[in-house]
Amino acid sequence: MYLKTLSYLMMPYKVNAILFLVFISLLTISSVLVQDGEKTLFLIGDSTVADKPYSNGNPEKGWGQVFPLYFKPGIKVENHAVNGRSTKSFRDEGRWDVVLNRLQPGDYVIIEFGHNDQKSHDTTRYAAAETDYRKNLIRCIDEAREHGGIPILATPIVRRRFDESGQFYDTHGLYPGVVREVAKLKNVPLLDLHVLTQQLLIKYGEERSKLLFLHILPGEYESLPGGREDDTHLSGVGAFVICDLVKSELSKGVPELSLYFKE
Repeated sequence: MYLKTLSYLMMPYKVNAILFLVFISLLTISSVLVQDGEKTLFLIGDSTVADKPYSNGNPEKGWGQVFPLYFKPGIKVENHAVNGRSTKSFRDEGRWDVVLNRLQPGDYVIIEFGHNDQKSHDTTRYAAAETDYRKNLIRCIDEAREHGGIPILATPIVRRRFDESGQFYDTHGLYPGVVREVAKLKNVPLLDLHVLTQQLLIKYGEERSKLLFLHILPGEYESLPGGREDDTHLSGVGAFVICDLVKSELSKGVPELSLYFKE
């Protein structure tokens, strides 16, 4: 699907920004019109998932921001992911309670954290992989199930990192492995985005993989006159590519959702 959108995303930024703003505005309006029997797919996570502002042609996108485009009527996507959050801070700020209060029996919740849980210098976000991070994931699963929800775990997508010899290397340490262990322990569907995005970046290579992240030239976007080099956050192209991976993983791990995907 992302190949079909590539030409659109590479349009001059002013046209791109205006069209994207109109398109997402329509999505936002439609998302509040919940039909009888419609299920909700909740997304919780960090900046790689979150909705991003559209003012001044902002090129940064989270994959959850474009994921509603993949669905037919019958599923409503609610993206509660927020930049900079971890399993700890998302809960401490009451954001998880908001989701639980909205969760209805039969709704789905995709949980993707890890980028900020590993920031040991920040006590408001840090959750050690083998202890607090693991416990927080288990709590989310148990509480979602108590409300009749269907939790789905996702490993964090990789950061774009290549060494001096052009070889990819990972930065997430123990965190993806803990997600896999918890998914197995709690019998929860797993979207292993960490493995898939690592394979993707290796396939793309050091130079071409820049397309998926924010490698912006000076003057290319009005909002970033000096340009930007960011190998954590996704471009529009990257967001669609990740959505393709999520769709593929969901179709295998949660096959009933495949009925709602567009061709």
